[in-house]
Order: sequence, then structure tokens, then C-alpha cells
Amino acid sequence: MNHNNPILWQHEHVLVAGLGVSGKSAVAQCEHLGAMVSTFDAHAQATWNNERDIDWSSITIMVVSPVFAPTSELMQQAIAHHIRVMSEVELAWHIRVEHPDHSYAPWIGITGTNGKTTTTEMTAAMLQHAGLHALAVGNIGVPVSQVVTDSSVDACVVELSSFQMHTTDSLRLRCAAITNLADDHLDWHGGFEQYAAAKTKVYHGVTDVLVYNADDKRVTALAMNAKPAPGCRTVGFTLHEPQSGQIGVVDGVIVDRSGLASDEQGSALASISQFTHLCEPDGTVYPHLLADALCAMALALGYGIAVEDVVEALKSFSPGGHRIATVASLGAGEQSIRFIDDSKATNAHAALASLSSFADGQVVWIAGGLAKGSRFEDLIAQMHNKLSAVVVIGVDQEPMLHALAQEAPDIPVTRIATEPKGTVMERAVQAAGQYARGGQVVLMAPACASMDQFVSYADRGDQFAKAARTWVEAHGR
Repeated sequence: MNHNNPILWQHEHVLVAGLGVSGKSAVAQCEHLGAMVSTFDAHAQATWNNERDIDWSSITIMVVSPVFAPTSELMQQAIAHHIRVMSEVELAWHIRVEHPDHSYAPWIGITGTNGKTTTTEMTAAMLQHAGLHALAVGNIGVPVSQVVTDSSVDACVVELSSFQMHTTDSLRLRCAAITNLADDHLDWHGGFEQYAAAKTKVYHGVTDVLVYNADDKRVTALAMNAKPAPGCRTVGFTLHEPQSGQIGVVDGVIVDRSGLASDEQGSALASISQFTHLCEPDGTVYPHLLADALCAMALALGYGIAVEDVVEALKSFSPGGHRIATVASLGAGEQSIRFIDDSKATNAHAALASLSSFADGQVVWIAGGLAKGSRFEDLIAQMHNKLSAVVVIGVDQEPMLHALAQEAPDIPVTRIATEPKGTVMERAVQAAGQYARGGQVVLMAPACASMDQFVSYADRGDQFAKAARTWVEAHGR
């Protein structure tokens, strides 16, 4: 147990609210620690399925799922009854197992609006290449509470969502990063300031290196005002020429001017051309993937990983999780038509980064879904020149259609009917294929959430890949 802030679990009555993957892990861990455990979930077998039935009288701790917003009745009731509320991440911090030398496996924490998953995967790969038993956990899909009691784990690389961070207060990370910030989940948090405040918690008390996006003014401001531990180094990453204290790019070469790689200021780390997964076939760099790579490099170097391990791990790294992946191609060479899955681009900020990777007039764009109150005028205005045609999906099409009419009236648009739901992606790919010409890409970077018509962004990406391969097979003949 973490004796810096001990909880006598055998004396606690824990309510686990929300029985998803992380909730089930929390139940198992609390029961193992000897706590009395009750559960609440409106849609699963639980102690209580109705909030009004919960007996708050003996509950001392609530481990809460991100599904419950701060304004939810459940959260308000917990606060009214003076119950300690924590995320599954906070729980995991308190139950970390001690190593034989009485230390704990360090955590590297990564948050931000976009790029969290890829940066987490890259960072873990760099630690693993150095021979560490390092795991990518957290919002990436593996509950952190599931692994922190394994004494063989050398380090946890933890993807942290703003939802999780809202009810997480005790973390003291070894290395921490905010990848970027854009308007997202504002309805859940109640505004951008509250959203940013949740993200900024990763910097509180960080001990070794605080990493920030120097190209993002809001992230830079948060980093400059953060309160890390004494002696912690603050390092920025930039897609441009780095200043002192930063890692960046000079003439296609990644350059360290932070002193993390060596005492020599301005040491060259690697040529970007070595990292084929960060580039288009013609060598055009995906800017958002390069930013993720620079962030991961700063974290790994700050952790103490050798430059050689960092570079070699990045050479073999391939982005997963529906991040700008070519899933089908008709033809070969410069005149091929490629289908690219970037289903993880679930907001305008991510879609802008994805679209900016391609040449003007090159993109047949599949967009739309659950808009979450977002507007897309700025996105379309900035990316108008990239577009050849647009196919709009989703039950919430008005915001995207309005933005296209206002900012790109010359771009042809096909609207996909919402029913039958089971053939939405098949029909979208068929429509996009009718527009596509040699040398173009069909890019599925929807700028919207997926839950209106798909199980998840992963399901949306899988359906796109399947439909794209079917289209290529039919037209290849």
C-alpha cells in the first residue's frame, strides 16, 4: 500500500459506481484489500440499479466512472453525504505495491485533447526497448488498478482523460505531459477552464520532467504556471526550430536543445525520414504524429532512456487504434486511391491535424457523427483547400452541413441517410468512391464522436476498413 497517504481498506465501505472495465477492476481490488464493497450501475447486475435506492449511511468512499459528470445526481449526493470520491486512477495510486527495495513503480502520465493514446504507446515502446517491463495503461483500455499490484512491473505509462483527472488528486508522477488543448467535453466539465484545470493536475508535483506542447499557447501557459517538485525539468516540444529548453525540428532533423539527450546543446537525435510511419509515402510528414513522437521522446529521455533506445523504438513503431492508418488501396504508386482510417479523430482539433497532412484537393472526406455541441466553421475554413468532396454521416448532420455550406459552398457534398444504420459505412464508402480519383485519399476523420451509429470509434474504423476493402476488391476487377 502507498503509506504516504494510507487508507485502511478493511475499515472502508466502498461504492463502485459504473461497472465497465475499470469499475470491475476496482471492485476486485477493493474486495482483495478487505473493504466492504457495494456497486451501482443502471444497466448491469449491481447492488443498486436505481440511484434513489442507494443507502449512503455507511459508505465512506465512492470510486466513480467517468460516465457520471460532476453535475450528476449521483455525484451531488456523494458530496452532500461527505463521501470521499475518487477515480479508478486515484484508487490505483493508493494501492500500488511496494518493490523489495520499498520503492514503487514510477508512473509517466499523459493527457491532452488529442494524441494521448499514440503518445502513450510510443513512450511505453521506448521504455520496453530499453529492457523495462513497462505497460501502457489507463484510458488506453487497460485499467491501471489491474496492474499496480504486480511487483514485476517496472513502470506504468498512463493515459489520463480529463474525466479521470477530475476525481484524481494524489498523483505525483515521475514524468508528465499535456499533448495539446482544444475545446472538448465542455458540457461534462462545465466550461474550458474546468476542463483545463482537470488536465493540469498531471503537472502537480511531477518529479523529473514536465513536458509541454510549445506550439500550444494554452498548454505553454499551464506549464509555466505549474507547480512541479523542486528540481523538475520543464521541456517543450515543437514542430519548429527549438529554443533553449525544447526539442524540435531543424531541416528535417529532430534536435534536442533541452539537455535531456546530452549536455551538448543542439544535439541531433534522428532524421524524420527514418520514421516511415510518421510520413506519407511521398515523405510528407503527418504533423500530429510527429508531435506525438516528440512528446514521447521528451518523456522517455526525461525518464532516463538512452537516445539509441528511443530512436530504435520509434523506427519500428506503427500507430494503432485507428490513427491515420491506410486500410485499403486501389492501384499502386502516385495514382493509387488510398482509404485512410483516422476514426480516432473524434473532434474538430483532431480532424484538422489529420486533414492538414495532405496536399490541396487530395481528400475525399468522410465526416460527421455525434457533434457534442461542436461547430465546424473554423475547421472547414482552414481546411477548405484540402477537400475534393465530402460525405457526411451521422444523426447529427446539421452542424457539419451548415459549416460546409458557409465555408466551402463549391465543394460537392453527399449526405448519407441515417437508416438503415447497419449499412451507413458501406453507403458512405460507396459515395466517397464515386468521387475519388487517382492520387486522392478517402479519409475517414469524422471530427465527431461515434456513439450515434456505432459502438465506438474503433467499431466505426473497423466498419470503414471492411467497406473500403470490399470497394477496392470490386473495383480492382
